[in-house]
Amino acid sequence: MTDDQLTLQDLKAQMAVFVRERDWEQFHSPKNLSMSIAIEAAEMMEHFQWLTVEQSRQLDDVARAEIGEELADILIYSLSMANILQLDLTATVLAKMEKNRRKYPADKVRGKAHKYTYYQTKDES
Repeated sequence: MTDDQLTLQDLKAQMAVFVRERDWEQFHSPKNLSMSIAIEAAEMMEHFQWLTVEQSRQLDDVARAEIGEELADILIYSLSMANILQLDLTATVLAKMEKNRRKYPADKVRGKAHKYTYYQTKDES
């Protein structure tokens, strides 16, 4: 199996081994992992802090690589969180996407960026 054929379950398993080999389970509480995800997300945001929208879309290779590492850190901590909470990420993502389809019907939201409650209010009036 090549790296591009790995499943979420494969990545979760690799993370579990990585953590176990270092005896880090003791530190990987849901509280600590959630904080780590937020910290890494903030580190990713720093790369965009003073850029214009256009500049954020035209990143050089170095910036893209650095942002990719922060995104990888977010995913790594997310996989560890899924392991700790015994979540099936594939099922969870698919269920959330279905929920999002109901909350954001394509025919109502196309090209718009409102929160889902905006569309509920419009339907009720």
